[in-house]
Amino acid sequence: MVSSRFNLRPLCHLTPKGSSAGPPRWPDQSCLTYESYDRFYARAEISPAPAQAPLHAPASWHWHGATSWGKEAQSDKGPAYMTRHLITSAIPYINGIKHLGNLVGSQLPADLYARFQRARGNEVMFLCATDEHGTPAELAASKAGKPVAEYCAEMHDVQAKIADGFRLSFDHFGRSSSPQNHALTQHFAGQLNKAGLIREVSEKQMYSPADSRYLPDRYIEGTCPNCGFESARGDQCDNCTKQLDPTDLLNPRSVISGSTALEERETKHLYLCQSQMRGQLQDWIDSKTDWPVLTTSIAKKWLNDGDGLQDRGITRDLDWGIPVKDGEADWPGMEGKVFYVWFDAPIEYIACASEWAEANGKTEADWQSWWRTDLGADDVRYTQFMGKDNVPFHTLSFPATILGSGEDWKLVDYIKSFNYLNYDGGQFSTSRGRGVFMDQALELLPADYWRWWLLSHAPESSDAEFTWENFQTSVNKDLADVLGNFVSRITKFCRSKFGEEVPAGGSHGPQEQALIAELTTRIRAYEGFMEAMEVRKSAQELRAIWVAGNEYLQSAAPWSTFKTDPEQAAAQVRLGLNLIRLYGVLSAPFIPDAAASLLAAMQTEDDTWPDDIAAALSALPAGHGFTVPEVLFAKISDEEREDWQNRFAGTRD
Repeated sequence: MVSSRFNLRPLCHLTPKGSSAGPPRWPDQSCLTYESYDRFYARAEISPAPAQAPLHAPASWHWHGATSWGKEAQSDKGPAYMTRHLITSAIPYINGIKHLGNLVGSQLPADLYARFQRARGNEVMFLCATDEHGTPAELAASKAGKPVAEYCAEMHDVQAKIADGFRLSFDHFGRSSSPQNHALTQHFAGQLNKAGLIREVSEKQMYSPADSRYLPDRYIEGTCPNCGFESARGDQCDNCTKQLDPTDLLNPRSVISGSTALEERETKHLYLCQSQMRGQLQDWIDSKTDWPVLTTSIAKKWLNDGDGLQDRGITRDLDWGIPVKDGEADWPGMEGKVFYVWFDAPIEYIACASEWAEANGKTEADWQSWWRTDLGADDVRYTQFMGKDNVPFHTLSFPATILGSGEDWKLVDYIKSFNYLNYDGGQFSTSRGRGVFMDQALELLPADYWRWWLLSHAPESSDAEFTWENFQTSVNKDLADVLGNFVSRITKFCRSKFGEEVPAGGSHGPQEQALIAELTTRIRAYEGFMEAMEVRKSAQELRAIWVAGNEYLQSAAPWSTFKTDPEQAAAQVRLGLNLIRLYGVLSAPFIPDAAASLLAAMQTEDDTWPDDIAAALSALPAGHGFTVPEVLFAKISDEEREDWQNRFAGTRD
């Protein structure tokens, strides 16, 4: 179901002015924390709603609410309420298992943000899917010797299992070949046609006599006319990101047979008239002043370079894909053709919500409340995560589809784009089998090792480089020496001197107060970086929070204090054990398995986000039991690092 927490803390409550009354409560004494009484009942599926729900409060009453910063919020428009976050990750191609560069460029930072927003008590819909149409699917299926539909079904299951292994917390992991995406894609095409935004074009397309077929998109490789890259594909150059048509390539060759004896033959296709929407798209992009420079610079380049935004073909001569239709009607002259994968793939974001509803016994209204601004999505904040090569389609083509439909669909509010993660001096590549792939990574080490390194080295401001030496150093220092060492030292010391329970005695002194003050500052900064989706800075701040605990432990030295003042040593240890619980809560978006282990070791299910740090560091009272956990993170030896470096020096079969 959609991830939401209603009882973390009161986000809003209604009281008479001057009253000290607390927030309204349910019979079980948990706080009502949702946007308004009617929406709470609708979403929580609790029935019936109170007959006297104060949806229209008298002027003598006012609403109190805590914002994400923990400050009081007041509004003339009604109660303060938690944000509804719609989050999508660029959907991965079906043509094989993805590498770590794919993971850090979209799915993993999207998961980080989704987990953080859930932890803050917000309602989250996190969607992703497999991109199953186009030439990558056909070529991969052909290589595997399987019918394309069978291949896609199998690879969807493989990718879903690996995503679960990396603890990617999708609310639904869909398929672009779903009936829902077929219907929605054909619907959008019909709406665009009604609006006069689709035109039929007779064009010349590459045909291979050796293969007895037209060669669209990625069935052709050649030299990029823009940068000279010799392995550019027929739809886009992976080196310079320039969008291409197959006829643009120099020295083109068939990917199927390698034949260079290609001829141009005439065929008919549909084009989306993006050029007619250039001004509208320009105004929309200009309004996004908070977007990353990487995102806006790529979008504006495609809008303004050369002759500006060009119309784009949205159909292909392929057997596998969504049949071209004008809504539900046949499209004369388009028989046997399918929609271009980059037309239907972004629409799958919407279709995926419909798939979620079907899979979870929800209604059409449930999923539309996330996507239709006229049906409840007006309060949704929509964030997309993707690599920089996907930016043109998400800032231009997909918005042109949404805007051109003339319907009230939700447009993206923020696009977080990433540069490339390179591998030991070259590029990761799925098609060329170069780098470490997600399944291989999980065979070597648990997911948290990879999650931490990838997120703490996310390629935000520039391309980043994966090296085995850096990976080893980061894991050993950050995870083993800083976090793991703290947990081991304090739990083992407590067990040896006080037993396996939180000790009583003593009180906070200047050192403890200083630590609480430092943690309060750092945790607020951590929240700010996470809200802003500054992934590296978030990781740096989280590490600094871990370091603060180590420095306190080293300075307070309860093993020395115990010799002269056992009660004060108990207070120091009690604070240290509570720090473990706090670290579990704060670290969960980055390293969820380790975080769960920390909470389990502290024998608590209390994962409440810490608004009041002093209170959070007293959550485990004296007498509360705990267990000493197993080694949280094992260090990577030089021998292991050298073995892995040699093992992944070549290409994957």
